[in-house]
Amino acid sequence: MSAVLAAGASVAPMLESSLDEIVRAERQLYEFPWTRGNFKDSIAAGYCCVELRRGDRPGHGELLGYAVMMLTPGEAHLLNLSVLAAAQRRGYGSGLLGVLAGVARVRGAARLLLEVRPSNAAARQLYARAGFERIGTRPGYYPARDGREDAIVLSLDL
Repeated sequence: MSAVLAAGASVAPMLESSLDEIVRAERQLYEFPWTRGNFKDSIAAGYCCVELRRGDRPGHGELLGYAVMMLTPGEAHLLNLSVLAAAQRRGYGSGLLGVLAGVARVRGAARLLLEVRPSNAAARQLYARAGFERIGTRPGYYPARDGREDAIVLSLDL
């Protein structure tokens, strides 16, 4: 997996000053969005929290996406990878995923894990193209309009 971002985009650590903008985007993208507290807690816990922006100056420019990844000894767990609707299908998701995989590899992770909703076809395609393999299911993992939705657990050897 390569860590190539589209031209004119940069990744930088997620800033607490960006959280209002990120939470607004999260609410537009998901029926059951992460809260400001979820992002703030992830930053405070030392997770790899990044924002993807248009422009060559990290931390400045139009927000295109963001991600949160937890690193533990030997593996990484991708908790949130989101690309704003207007920026989707332009390679930003795969570029951001590649950057995160590179960070995980450098930090000593042998594999990258994540959960994805079965109903999220676009994300499932992104992860399949990146080489992730299905390793299990977490029943009732996600909140859903009619109760709960399972999660497909995916893994990528780094």
